Amino acid sequence: MKPTSIVCVTGASGFIAAHIVRELLERGYHVRGTVRKSAEHYHFLTNLPGAKERLELVQADLLQDGAFDHAVAGCEYVMHTASPYKINVKNPQSDLVDPALLGTKNILKSCVQAGCVKRVIFTSSIAAITDEPETDTVFTEKNWNTTSTLERQPYQYSKTLAERKAWDFIMQRRPKFDLVSINPVMVIGPALSRSLNTTNAMIRDIMSGVYPGIMDLNWGFVDVRDVAKAHVLAMVTDAASGRYLCSAETIHMRTIVALLKLSGFSKYALPNVDLSNKAGSMLMKVLSFTQPRDTGMYIRLNVGRMMRIDNIKIRRELGMSFMPVKESLLETVKDMEKWGHLIPKS
Repeated sequence: MKPTSIVCVTGASGFIAAHIVRELLERGYHVRGTVRKSAEHYHFLTNLPGAKERLELVQADLLQDGAFDHAVAGCEYVMHTASPYKINVKNPQSDLVDPALLGTKNILKSCVQAGCVKRVIFTSSIAAITDEPETDTVFTEKNWNTTSTLERQPYQYSKTLAERKAWDFIMQRRPKFDLVSINPVMVIGPALSRSLNTTNAMIRDIMSGVYPGIMDLNWGFVDVRDVAKAHVLAMVTDAASGRYLCSAETIHMRTIVALLKLSGFSKYALPNVDLSNKAGSMLMKVLSFTQPRDTGMYIRLNVGRMMRIDNIKIRRELGMSFMPVKESLLETVKDMEKWGHLIPKS
């Protein structure tokens, strides 16, 4: 593969996508990114090294049929990252499911029409693997989320439907290009713009007094720069195929809080009360009913359970290695300080 290949990145201004653009430019590729507004709104992309010579931003609407035709024309590879990531929406069907499904259909149709695309790398999620931890289960790429619905964790439902639609399209249409999906867990790390992604916002909430105590929660984390690298490796590795769970390691909320305190971040409202025992978990489940619907459901489905993830496939087949989560967490916090997202307790 020659670095002169044109790579289309949909939703290029997103947290993950912006790092993919940066990674591609660093490797010498020409990048065509789709965005919602005109290019002057995205200086954090147009000011990247190599952007002046090798980055083109074009406007495209996820919901509009044929909107990606121009963006994909002449591209050998497409990174489809564009999909809404929202919690506690008013209308899950129109706010989450429709954009995810229509965006997937529209980009794949455009790839067929272009006739030049060799591979599509689809940004999926752990949400398409499962919507709740199962203490006795180690999740792999073979698992599919079969429990989410419009009423139960609709974001996870939208990600599952979108990835399934992508694979169904490949099976039914048999296009000339192949499909590889990257399924990241909770993505943290420094941002290229001021906007705060959902997972970093969760870390901010832990540091801002939102959580009443240290709950019995653990998450799989991965640094955004590793997620970007995984997308590019999935593109350049000829033998890459199927799905790839993208996870560095899992870490408990208790460990996160202790790390932040030891690292000099006690000036923030970190939780002090340990509610990570059985009684605390029962209390959190009761209190979860005072939260917005989807937040409360997430707490009830996750508290008191252990998430376990097997990342051997991505390490073996793509040669991925991962930044330690503790290192990534500290960089995330320092980056949020830089952007003004954290306010010390009074």
